Amino acid sequence: MSELQLATLGAGCFWCVEAVFSSLKGVEKAQSGYSGGQEEDASYKLVCSGMTNHAEVVQISFNPEQISFETLIEVFFQSHDPTTLNRQGNDKGPQYRSAIFYHSHAQADAASQAIAKLTASGLWRAPVVTELTAYTSFFAAENYHDDYFALNGHQPYCQMVIKPKVDKVREVFEGIIK
Repeated sequence: MSELQLATLGAGCFWCVEAVFSSLKGVEKAQSGYSGGQEEDASYKLVCSGMTNHAEVVQISFNPEQISFETLIEVFFQSHDPTTLNRQGNDKGPQYRSAIFYHSHAQADAASQAIAKLTASGLWRAPVVTELTAYTSFFAAENYHDDYFALNGHQPYCQMVIKPKVDKVREVFEGIIK
């Protein structure tokens, strides 16, 4: 068995991102948390204050023999709007930015190529504003954020915001859903 690798991605509310990626074959764990800020600690309250510059992210532990980083990036770009700066839907602020925190030069190259390909495709009318930054740290979110969609799928936010994203990914990537 191959050693697990990490991918750290921000695409708006981490509840959405975790729900999308935890459903993929080859993803061993999708952990909500915070990355990309200057402070040496992060919490939901601090991050939402806008004072830390952390993004809500999901750190994905994946088996590269079952799912590639490139496929994770394809899913990432299908699951959110990478052209809205510091916003996804009604969630506004730098903590909701589109971001890829790469763990290696290979990940940086793959993400950069994916952004260039997406830009050249003309799929989006506005430019892609996804941040591409070297990974430095990750702070796990508070426990009540874990498996939020799985545990609270009946809640209005889950039904109106998360479920459509999960359904879209399940339809587009049906061959790699657990």
